[in-house]
Amino acid sequence: MQSRSFASLLAGGDRRSIGRSNEVAAAVLRQPDSFPELLQCMWSDDPIVRMRAADAVEKISASRPKLLQPYRAELMGLAEEVGQQELRWHLALIIPRLQLAAAGRKRAMETLRRYLDDPSSIVKTCAIQGLTELSRGNKAMEAEMVELLENFCATGTAAMKARSRKLLTELQRKKDSPG
Repeated sequence: MQSRSFASLLAGGDRRSIGRSNEVAAAVLRQPDSFPELLQCMWSDDPIVRMRAADAVEKISASRPKLLQPYRAELMGLAEEVGQQELRWHLALIIPRLQLAAAGRKRAMETLRRYLDDPSSIVKTCAIQGLTELSRGNKAMEAEMVELLENFCATGTAAMKARSRKLLTELQRKKDSPG
């Protein structure tokens, strides 16, 4: 794995395939010092490399969110400016894993709210997930999310409705549990 760059491993094929992103993610989990090289691929000129790098980063960050922390500013900037739908849907899941102060959380929420206007149902569905994650622990934000999720249960695509129902159940369970 080390003899070839991550960009070359992620290149080729078409956008319907994740290519070798699982292999790259596993390599980075074994050697976390290589994370910056992978992260840099999210800014590649090649949209396939960007997409697959985002997929690998999202998978890595699910178990190792601390790897993201030194790159908060860069990731927030990318989330705000990127138009590529595949990056948006991965960033919608990555951004809530960042340790953010109140102002950063507000900025992240604003960014993901804009994703709700994306033409892609996948981007919207991931944005719903990300917004819910960002709202956790803040009663006012959670209440706002319940309203938004109820709206998507009625008006969203099938994927948005299903995800919204699941998230509403989770929020309700948390609200009803003692402590």
